[in-house]
Amino acid sequence: MKMKKLAASLAAATMAVTMISGSAFAADVIKIGVFEPQTGENGGGGIQELQGARYANELRPTVTIDGVEYQIELDEVDNKSDKTEAVTAAQKLVADGVTAVIGSYGSGVSIAAGPIFADAEIPAIGCSCTNPQVTSGCEYYFRVCFLDPFQGSVMAQYAFDEGYTKVAVIEQLGDDYSTGLASFFKKQFEALGGTIVTDQQFQTNQSDFKAVLTEVKAAEAEAIFAPTSITVAPLVIKQARELGIDAAFMAGDTWYNSTIIDNAGVEEAEGMVCSTFFDEADESNPIAVDFVKGYKEWLNADAKRIENNGGNDAIVGNTALCFDTYNVICDALEAAGTTDGAELKEAIAALSTEGVTGAITFNAIGDANKDTAYIDVVKDGGFQFLKTVTVQ
Repeated sequence: MKMKKLAASLAAATMAVTMISGSAFAADVIKIGVFEPQTGENGGGGIQELQGARYANELRPTVTIDGVEYQIELDEVDNKSDKTEAVTAAQKLVADGVTAVIGSYGSGVSIAAGPIFADAEIPAIGCSCTNPQVTSGCEYYFRVCFLDPFQGSVMAQYAFDEGYTKVAVIEQLGDDYSTGLASFFKKQFEALGGTIVTDQQFQTNQSDFKAVLTEVKAAEAEAIFAPTSITVAPLVIKQARELGIDAAFMAGDTWYNSTIIDNAGVEEAEGMVCSTFFDEADESNPIAVDFVKGYKEWLNADAKRIENNGGNDAIVGNTALCFDTYNVICDALEAAGTTDGAELKEAIAALSTEGVTGAITFNAIGDANKDTAYIDVVKDGGFQFLKTVTVQ
């Protein structure tokens, strides 16, 4: 079953997802590693991403290779949002004999694990790891999301178009996603003619941002670009408002998460803008429409799934990307006709398919040929679609 046929299967699954057979083929099992942070600073986002793979696995539990049907088994490991732990987790997946790997939420851990997967000739596909270094120089790493140079430029263009001329940047030292996205934003915003009035940095595990925000306030920034984790985001927003800072907050894909609104406060988060990979309100793609319906039913069928999703059934972009990633691997396995890592890598590189997040093909580096981002704003306690931005 190719991804382009998923629309029909997803529609059927919304009516019978709880009736999916649990039969297994004891001797014919393929393991797919799910390399995600389940704890640590990015644990919340990692678990949301992980659930995309779990749902996909329930809908498509088998693949057929050379006439033999194989059961797909998810081998989940926790990279703990830490680069050192990521290496250990990657080594475990190699030792477990996985055929391919999904993940990770967080570019730093993906970069750290890349050489481990490459040495073992195990293809890995990132769902939402947007830093260019993930695939650069690592021929066994692919990804289905757009990259930070693109979304950094998108948010810089948005800020400039909104009339902001003085912007503050807040970034996390040692976090490849945060510093990378901040760098691309700054470069493009200044190229457009804007001014970065202050560039503030903070340490991992920091929770008091008053000193950083005092500098932002003194700089009289009209807007704040803060590409941080979903754990840090509500702290920064709340403390900024406590200091009397009313500047608009902007961020990248990690901030498209309703838990930030819940934890920061509806009034405090009002007007926050971010770029994202997917918007559940977009009905232009039939496959996406069926996915939204089916995934919400799947979430609401189990209280633990709702808890893992942040306490509600809102669909974040990285979950949709992970769903696509699982199906890309299944499509590639069937196209390759083998579980050999080198041949599977070539099959992924040549793949052309339709997913929940749109058309998926890969360039020579292993990056998805994505050219569109959604821009959403927080209004009245929820995310509302503003527009899409496309780069030709």
